[in-house]
Amino acid sequence: MLHQAKTLHGYKLNSLDGEIGKIKEFYFDDHYWTIRYLVADTGNWLMDRQVLISPHALGILNIDAQNIAIKLTKKQIEDCPPLKSDEPVSRQFEESYYKYFAVPVYWYGPYMWGSYSYPSGMPNREKLPQSTKAGKKWDSHLRSTHDVSGHHIQAKDGEIGHVEDFIIDDETWAIRYLIVNTHNWWEGKKVLISPRWIDRISWGESKVFVNLSRETIKQSPEYIEGSPLSREYEAALHQHYNFQGYWVDEPTAQKNSA
Repeated sequence: MLHQAKTLHGYKLNSLDGEIGKIKEFYFDDHYWTIRYLVADTGNWLMDRQVLISPHALGILNIDAQNIAIKLTKKQIEDCPPLKSDEPVSRQFEESYYKYFAVPVYWYGPYMWGSYSYPSGMPNREKLPQSTKAGKKWDSHLRSTHDVSGHHIQAKDGEIGHVEDFIIDDETWAIRYLIVNTHNWWEGKKVLISPRWIDRISWGESKVFVNLSRETIKQSPEYIEGSPLSREYEAALHQHYNFQGYWVDEPTAQKNSA
């Protein structure tokens, strides 16, 4: 199911032995545009550090109750490698984090989750894979959804708006779309841009470049905030841009690769 990132902010995080806090924001990688960690606001508990939860540890997302189950105890979370609140998430930290939880890393292998297509398909306990056994390593950098919000979208023939939010798939935890607010040009119309349609990103300029014209984007199906995204709408969106849907070439959960 698809969700706006900001809609998930504030959802309660329920561990195996009690609530640990609420979702504050997300870290995603700039290779697959996939959520790698939920950042928890834990209140007065572990307040001097960033508390990161990998989608591998997530259970059911309950929309009605606005909470997400976490398949970890408070003790496991408390004892995991610490990361100070003002520190970036380094690969060194990630290696320690994944080794502590004894799950395969996501940056080795051909799929979105390394050797796996879905975080739910990853084994519960496994030694940290070595590069010789886990396939080709790919590099990425983690970005905060909070920090990237506000980045300008640059079309082939000029600027068209800014990133307002993200649409997240709660099965793969991939970012399927960026919500682009074009209010400075088209009376507040919001449109969706897939990360697959991005040419490049200039993090220094805070700009996202797409190889699309402003007029093509203007004529795309409008996104109505809060409305559920049907496959019919998504198909029409991809057809408008003449791109194949992401669902065509991604394995289904039932055919998850190992």
